[in-house]
Amino acid sequence: MTKDIQAEGAFRAWGFLIVLALIWGSSFILIKRGLEIFSPGEVGAFRIVAAGMVLLPLSLPRLKNLKKRQVKNLVIVGLMGSFIPAFLFAKAQTQLSSSLTGVFNAMTPLFVVIIGALFFNARITKRNGIGLAIAFVGVVILLMVKEGTYFGDFSEINSYAFYVLLACLCYGFNLNIIKYRFVELKPVAITALSLLMVLPAALIYLFAFTQFSFKILHVEGAVAAAGYISLLGVLGTAIALILFNIMVKVATPVFASSVTYLIPVVAIMWGLLDGEVLLPGHYFGIVAVIFGVWIGNRR
Repeated sequence: MTKDIQAEGAFRAWGFLIVLALIWGSSFILIKRGLEIFSPGEVGAFRIVAAGMVLLPLSLPRLKNLKKRQVKNLVIVGLMGSFIPAFLFAKAQTQLSSSLTGVFNAMTPLFVVIIGALFFNARITKRNGIGLAIAFVGVVILLMVKEGTYFGDFSEINSYAFYVLLACLCYGFNLNIIKYRFVELKPVAITALSLLMVLPAALIYLFAFTQFSFKILHVEGAVAAAGYISLLGVLGTAIALILFNIMVKVATPVFASSVTYLIPVVAIMWGLLDGEVLLPGHYFGIVAVIFGVWIGNRR
């Protein structure tokens, strides 16, 4: 009986892992589809609006029990964990393929380690340092590989990749703030409430400072593009975070973190299916980044 329960738990954990990898790995192709009609600002803002609105039933009832210091931290989490990265990823993908964006996103766990050591008195181990060094080499390769030649031209840097790395830096701050400054709130509450904190800003920006409403009404294909962004916000931001929190409970944090290595694989598959081209230099960089993250994130 005990073995059957353990087997069932393992099956559930693997199920969550696969579903999350598919959802988060597909986020980058959804951003790409949204950018076919909308600007990066419109994509980022509508993503937050969709995620925040779908979680209103979870966030609004919890407002009355919040303390002042929690509100401040929730605003920071909302900005660092959702709002700012949503805009940065959209901006990056105006000049960066969806597959490579997914690979750069795998750097998030290492940024968590760096920020933890610099600002939250966490310790960087020798293994962390080795992983950082290997992943850094991979990032440099990916930054400098240029399309147009078989092996790539290393004479120029694709500066748009820095938008993704900045988003990973935001995630690094976000996860450390959640770890060290939130003890009373559960992860689902943090996700819902932090999105609620930034929802008004996203709504005001989207409808007062962009052409989103005009495009929805007058531009062909805008409704379909908005549908892709809605999926991105609802599934990729709101539902996926809840699923991740559940997976952490049914499995171990180490097992849950392995989704980081599967996301780039899914992103690359979507990119190749969409006609994106990866040069040999890209593959060297991809392997170095994923291997470095795996080394640096092991326990």
